[in-house]
Amino acid sequence: MDCGAKKFYHKHDFDSRTFLDTYFSDKLDMVFGDDALKFPMMNFHYVFSSGFVKGDVLIDVSLGPLVHHLYSACDIFKDIIILKLNERCTMETSRWKDTRTGAYDWTHTSAHAAKLEGKSAQVQDKDEQLKAAISHVISCDFENENITHPVVLPLADCITSVFLMESICKDEEDYMKILGKMSKLLRPGGHLILIAVLNSSYFIVGGEKFHGFGFDESFVKNALSKLGFVIDYCAVQRRKNDSKLINYKAVMFIAACKAK
Repeated sequence: MDCGAKKFYHKHDFDSRTFLDTYFSDKLDMVFGDDALKFPMMNFHYVFSSGFVKGDVLIDVSLGPLVHHLYSACDIFKDIIILKLNERCTMETSRWKDTRTGAYDWTHTSAHAAKLEGKSAQVQDKDEQLKAAISHVISCDFENENITHPVVLPLADCITSVFLMESICKDEEDYMKILGKMSKLLRPGGHLILIAVLNSSYFIVGGEKFHGFGFDESFVKNALSKLGFVIDYCAVQRRKNDSKLINYKAVMFIAACKAK
């Protein structure tokens, strides 16, 4: 199937709950735990606990209604602003934040976050700490120059983005344009943290095939360098599952400082 036949999650119908159940749940038949949950959370815990990423304001713009990567962030950042590109994902995230009936259960990831911090007995505290740190869940659109128009956000000390760029970018030019808009939300000296699956071409949700833009580690590093970023940390893990639901070769975590 060519790119034109695939859907884009932020433009077409996207079942956010099926997406979470398929790729991020604690179900016994969920085979993506190492790549989708443990690898991102381990690396976020490392960079935030190491002390070189600091500040007050964090902006997250990630694929779907993901929040599990932010548990380590709430130990540092007083104000976490979550941006979503899909109305269903905005509603799904807000439902969880406000502890509404039917909200997705992220307990398995808050438990893992507490374990990483050596606080296994404080799972509920970890969940409530993150919810309290999230000040806004806002819809955004990268077609706009100000992606949160008409809302104007403060410049962030850190921007996090998980599995997003490969899902919304059509090609290299599109990637640079979107990365540039993301960079504009970040203050000089702040950090951009990206998690991506490498050499992606598609992922399937509820039987629907969604677009994946394939790129490698060198492409991401070059793109960041062109926009004035200096890479502080990078880790790559080879794919640890065998499933036809998604195509990729590895998962990459990269943290870069905006030098100018």
